[in-house]
Amino acid sequence: MISYFRKQNFVFWGTPEYAAIILEKLIGNGFVPAAVVCNPDRPVGRKQIITPPPTKILGQTFGIPVLQPDEFDSNFIAQISGLRPDFFVVAAYAKIIPKEILDIPRLGAIGVHPSLLPKYRGSTPIQNAILSGEKETGVTLYLLDEKMDHGPILTISNFQFPISKITYEILLKELAELGGNLLVETLPKFAAQEIKPEPQNEAEATCTKKFTSEDAFVDENDLKDAQSGKDLKKAELIHRKIRALNPEPGTWTLASAPANNKEPSFVETTAGEQMATAKRVKLLEAEISENKLVLKKIQIEGEKPKIVT
Repeated sequence: MISYFRKQNFVFWGTPEYAAIILEKLIGNGFVPAAVVCNPDRPVGRKQIITPPPTKILGQTFGIPVLQPDEFDSNFIAQISGLRPDFFVVAAYAKIIPKEILDIPRLGAIGVHPSLLPKYRGSTPIQNAILSGEKETGVTLYLLDEKMDHGPILTISNFQFPISKITYEILLKELAELGGNLLVETLPKFAAQEIKPEPQNEAEATCTKKFTSEDAFVDENDLKDAQSGKDLKKAELIHRKIRALNPEPGTWTLASAPANNKEPSFVETTAGEQMATAKRVKLLEAEISENKLVLKKIQIEGEKPKIVT
């Protein structure tokens, strides 16, 4: 089956770490794309250093041509058409690929989405699964159409471990590994046209959005209730926020400036006098113990991350 697959010609679309893990899994199993399409190099970090995407670095390492279009102009379309791809593989590319381009490969374009579609369509499925308190998630391979994560499903694989304590960063890597393995198993059957795609159940569809810093804010009173054991539901919600929204946009609250190297005292945002001395505090790690939220790691504005003792 693999020898047959290697006769196929495909293009890989994807930009961030999630996509790079999947691409590396494909290459490692002998499924090498004719080209990699990713976003242009972008400024990263406080110093805004121009940095290539992870998939570009990986593609160049293996001598694979890399395309980084700012827009899908006629020159780019001609480049892709000239490759005569049998299909695309698309994993976290971040742009909507127009129908004109999706129609180029004879077998279509396969999306690798880190959720159990049709749940959690869109750009933040992993964060939303954690925030919603889902007990399970997984990866879906589906055929792209012009709508967001809408096309018929090829196959689904559930993540085999409970996600109630897993952070976004860990779950992202686990789902990328799962997606890569699922592609290795599925692509030869797909290329041989042995899979019948099944339409998604629109009645079960949910959509996600990008999160802002405001979404990641934790009210000081809610934090106090969670830490005191007064409100387990608040403790669980804040714990999910911390696991889901770090490192970006970063879960945070406000606290009065700490004295004598003690931990910060969390204050009310409505108290004007206290607000004058309040500092932003990132909530980096936490756990639930004896029905209380226990902060494990924080970062006070202007300081390095610290373990809470």
